[in-house]
Amino acid sequence: MNYQDINARTIDRWIEQGWAWGRPIDHETYLRALKGDWSVLLTPTRPVPRAWFGDLAGKRVLGLASGGGQQMPILTAAGAACTVLDYSQKQLESERMVAEREGYAIEIVRADMSRPLPFDDARFDLIFHPVSNCYIREVEPVWRECHRVLKPGGVLLAGLDNGLNFLVDELDESRIVHRLPFDPLADPDLRRALEAVDGGMQFSHTLTEQLGGQLRAGFTLTDLYEDTNAEGFLHDMNIPAFWATRAVRE
Repeated sequence: MNYQDINARTIDRWIEQGWAWGRPIDHETYLRALKGDWSVLLTPTRPVPRAWFGDLAGKRVLGLASGGGQQMPILTAAGAACTVLDYSQKQLESERMVAEREGYAIEIVRADMSRPLPFDDARFDLIFHPVSNCYIREVEPVWRECHRVLKPGGVLLAGLDNGLNFLVDELDESRIVHRLPFDPLADPDLRRALEAVDGGMQFSHTLTEQLGGQLRAGFTLTDLYEDTNAEGFLHDMNIPAFWATRAVRE
């Protein structure tokens, strides 16, 4: 089994156990979004600025590794025509369930984002990509594919893990116990450590890969912010573990 399939099955198990990123929105949240009262997350705690989206009415939006019935229902309620791509069956089941419950159309695609995206060139106006690059080994191909499927002037919104969480002890986050890069395919000890906590296969990535990779793919970075974990020692100390970026395809 390749590591992408391991991760898909792992995330399906997490959802069965109540994973926060696998809980679809309720009906009341969708109704509020229809009235313009909405926010979405790229990172654990800080809502994405509404100005980053612009007018969503009629825009074609790709939710890249964004299944779970959390963000796409909101952006649909805001007027977008949404497509969601994810590799977890259960994340896509949640998307389908919310769409059927609320009576809207959404294109649902099961695919591995580490492979070429199954879309024509210049198809989308906006890509919404919450933190998920930590589940793939190579991120720069993702940025190149995002650039390809966005229209000129299209916007990429991405949530990114800055690697700090991979350094520290998972239980108390107060001790540095690993070196970077964190790559369980290259280091069997890291793979065993992940298997012990049902962590799937996760990978750290550098600023060079995450932000530099977007620039090399042809994007112009227009804004960014930092965010913390939702809980734990690093969060309590207000130490950022994530970035969110807004970039434009010129």
